[in-house]
Order: sequence, then C-alpha cells, then structure tokens
Amino acid sequence: MATIGLIIAGGVGARMQQAIPKQFLTVYDKPIIAYTMEKFENHPEIDIIAVVCLDGWEHILESYAKQYKITKLKHIFPAGAVGQESIKNGIMGLAEHYDDDTIVLIHDAIRPNLSKDIISDCIETTKKQGNAIACIPCQEAMLETKDSICSESSYPRDNLKRTQTPQGFRLGIIKNTHKKASELGIVNSIASCTLMIEIGEKVYFSMGSEKNIKLTTLEDMEIFKALLNGNKNDT
Repeated sequence: MATIGLIIAGGVGARMQQAIPKQFLTVYDKPIIAYTMEKFENHPEIDIIAVVCLDGWEHILESYAKQYKITKLKHIFPAGAVGQESIKNGIMGLAEHYDDDTIVLIHDAIRPNLSKDIISDCIETTKKQGNAIACIPCQEAMLETKDSICSESSYPRDNLKRTQTPQGFRLGIIKNTHKKASELGIVNSIASCTLMIEIGEKVYFSMGSEKNIKLTTLEDMEIFKALLNGNKNDT
C-alpha cells in the first residue's frame, strides 16, 4: 500500500499580485514548490509525490524536481478551473494507478513549511480513521457579521478549528466523495474537508501548526523568510 503526497499547484496567485504564480516564486533563490516537495521527499513514510500543476508550467516543475533531487515525483496532473476541480483531477488520476486503500495526503503547494511531525500524524490518523485534517485551535475572539462592517454577536472559539493541509484520505474514500459531489452538483467547495462535510461525512483532526503558513500575500512571504532564518539558527 502506497502513501502519496498530492501537491496542489494549480493556482494563479492573483492575491500576490505577481506575474509568476506564487508556487513558482523564489525565496532565497529556491522556488516555493521546491521547498514543499522536499518536505515530502525527505519523509520516510512518503512513497510517491504527485503534483497537480498549472497549465504551461509542467516542464518547469520537472526541471525543479531534477535540480532539487525530488526522486519521488511520479505523476503530474492538469489543474482545473477551481481548487475542487484540481484536486479531483489529481485524485482521479491517482485512482487509475493505485488501489482504494492507498493513503493520499492532499497539500497546498504554497504551504512550504510543514513539519515531519505534521505529515506523520496525518498519515497515522488517516490509517485509523479514513481521513485526517490538519488543524490548529482558534485562539482569537470570533465575531459574527452580516455586512462585514459591524457585529452584534460572537461565536465560541472553543467550537472552532482552523484547518490547514495536509488533508489525508484513503484514496477510495476521497474518490467516492468527488463522485458524490458531482451527483449533488457541488462544484466549488473550499477544501477537501468541507467537501466531505457537504456530502454528509465526518472528518477527523490531525496535528497542525502556526508555522505551517499558507503563502497568499507578500506579508506571508516575509513571515516564511523569518521562519527559514529561525530554522537555520536552530541548526
């Protein structure tokens, strides 16, 4: 039974306001997607890496894999118009090669700072429960609003989790989730975990981290640089 890291790199990065898709931007002369692939390459429980790639960037991805010695990269699948479609393309592509018991960790290409422990816990929880969603507690006060201007009510933060990736699944489970979503006309769910909930399934939590940052703005890039410098100082 294989364990696969499925990296989603289909976004165009509009919020970053850069000409290059954010997953291919460089930080200290290394592409963000290379940092992400290295985390799966270096994890002993990951057997295979697959990437859902933005159209036209496949050859660049392959060259980065060669440059940074990403030997586990075996599959590149085409991105879709939205995130749900991109993930579905990757899942259905993997289903042509692997059986339903295969463990698949779906991960954002623009979360390059995930740890070995996060990957390990996601794999372990997926093996036990059939799925695993990397999460962290909600520390802030949460206010409800109808107009994005003001609020008259709050929501108890202990009842909330902030989701991240990786999000792990048995391949058969997530494949059937996408098939059922198509039958129900669900085409643009925010994430795999929300898609599962929308079709009536339960999801389970695995370890996340505040350091497992998603790079969506230029400010996030500066935080990632600081984290990299902190890691260097720790070694």
